[in-house]
Amino acid sequence: MAYHFRAYSGLLLAALAVAASFAGPAQALDEADRLLLVGEKAYEDGLYPLSRRVLERFLERFPGDRRAGDAMLLVGRARLSQGSLDAALDAFRKAEGFTPVPGKPEEARFWEAETLYRMKRFTDARAAYARVVSAEPASPLLPDALYSLGFADLELKRRDAAAADFRRLIKEFPDHETVPSASIQIARALIETKHPDEAVTLLEAFPTKYPEHRLVPDARYYLARAKIAAGNTEEGLAQLRAFARTYPNHELASSARRAALDSQLKSGKKKEIADEYATLMAQKPPTPEALYDAGALAAGIDRPKDVEAAWGRLRKEFPDHALAGRASLEQAQAVFAKNNFKDAAALGRVAAKSTEDAVRGEGFLIVGESEMKLRRPASALTAFQAAADTRGLEPALRYRALAGTGLAYEEQKQWTQAAKYYDEVAEKSPDKTLAAWARTRKTAVAANIKPAPKAGGKSEKR
Repeated sequence: MAYHFRAYSGLLLAALAVAASFAGPAQALDEADRLLLVGEKAYEDGLYPLSRRVLERFLERFPGDRRAGDAMLLVGRARLSQGSLDAALDAFRKAEGFTPVPGKPEEARFWEAETLYRMKRFTDARAAYARVVSAEPASPLLPDALYSLGFADLELKRRDAAAADFRRLIKEFPDHETVPSASIQIARALIETKHPDEAVTLLEAFPTKYPEHRLVPDARYYLARAKIAAGNTEEGLAQLRAFARTYPNHELASSARRAALDSQLKSGKKKEIADEYATLMAQKPPTPEALYDAGALAAGIDRPKDVEAAWGRLRKEFPDHALAGRASLEQAQAVFAKNNFKDAAALGRVAAKSTEDAVRGEGFLIVGESEMKLRRPASALTAFQAAADTRGLEPALRYRALAGTGLAYEEQKQWTQAAKYYDEVAEKSPDKTLAAWARTRKTAVAANIKPAPKAGGKSEKR
């Protein structure tokens, strides 16, 4: 019902705006009032395109109105909500030029900083946030600016500065809605800057302070990581495993499993690792997570038969699970490194059926590279092209797939097509070594490309 009311409200406001456009000169002031009202109410209803159009019309028709600054500020926010970042930045900077500056103290500059952050211009964003933070008298947006300044510092790898930003926020505005998130970010910075004991103290209090907060799982994950970093490996590992079991669908669950495995493998205690493998394989009912972890442990201590036992079961018992694809990719990469290209191609094809874009793309890539090693360029070409077309594949891997496409064409003596792909890799690949290789291959195939016949159709031979 609320949605229909908002939609109806938006249509009504639009009708008012149209009606206002027919108002005569004597009603000019009324038209300005109506346009401004429509723009404001449309923004409140989330009808950002309508709000933007009406407010831009207001500014065009009444640039000297005393409320033009407020309209410009709201235009900027409407543009920002639509993702029109350059236009939003322009509006906020124009709003800052009005006298008096519209909105709350430092509001226009704060939204300028938010826009710069979304544009990934983190240095400029940080400077703008810092001006809001240092303003005198203090802006009512100070806590929001401190919070965002912390994230800008994180993006700029200024972890100590970020921790200081978040600490000030927590100290001066302990009841602000961003404080729980800031606490998590401080803990992460402390772990990364080698102060895990401080992170432990901070995170242990989080579930008590914010028992119903959505970030309680995150706090538990980073608490486990902090304990491992502080040397309390056994307890940290136990908490990581508990986290993965309790929150199997959380975005950090995969990282928790991997961190637990990596920590266990770094311990070098092969007997304990073998015992954990046996426990995971015997778990009833079996779970894809347990079978995946078992295979990863076996791979870590170089027991390929046990790897196949665990990951073979994973593929058989949970064929549609994302971990089955991931395990197949890791196994394909391992056997490829041992020159077992036939098995690498077969496992890569399983990985290429994954629901995860990154796994699927890498699966196709290893199929292509394996088929080239097996001297089957036609099959390799199909796989390389599928890899390059996979959404979300990392740029370095995508250009590897494009280079493979060129090589597959070259092996089939399709020189022009090969040169086309080599040229793209040579010009755009972020991997300088791969780009140099592509230039060499392009030069090699160029000798086989016959020049196009000259216009006119007559031979120059007499």
